Amino acid sequence: MFPAHSISILVSNKPGALVRIALVFSRRGYNIDSLVVSPTIDTSVSRMNIVAHGNPEILAQIIQQLEKLVDVIQAKDHTRQNVVAKELVLLKIRCKAEERAELLQICNHFKAHTVDMTEVSMIVQLTGSSEKIDSMVSLCKKFEIVEFVRTGKIIMMRGENKT
Repeated sequence: MFPAHSISILVSNKPGALVRIALVFSRRGYNIDSLVVSPTIDTSVSRMNIVAHGNPEILAQIIQQLEKLVDVIQAKDHTRQNVVAKELVLLKIRCKAEERAELLQICNHFKAHTVDMTEVSMIVQLTGSSEKIDSMVSLCKKFEIVEFVRTGKIIMMRGENKT
């Protein structure tokens, strides 16, 4: 199994840029595990954070092809680099009143926050590493997870280096 690659791409804010980038991955047989597109300080530029598994040699070719696209300003593989990487997850969990204390203890352990609570369900918000989120989701499976939404990984280089 190939490692997950964290790729950061700066693109011009233009219609169709996302499709053109996704096609480069698709043509090479690379499946995108997560994709986050967000604005930057410069409103004419967006940042894409892509996580994908696959052969590193093919990924190098993909990055070369991406940098040839008109909309792409910069593409970098940040795998094994010194980055801050975070995700966000929202979990809607159905739980009985007698289960609520246990679920709140799990939330407390992972520093998750309840953002909605009814008599029969809770919505929990958690930010952190992929591993932290995976661990909490695994523990919450003993309850009934009604809905699950996960952002995908966002990354930023540590220190003075630009992402």
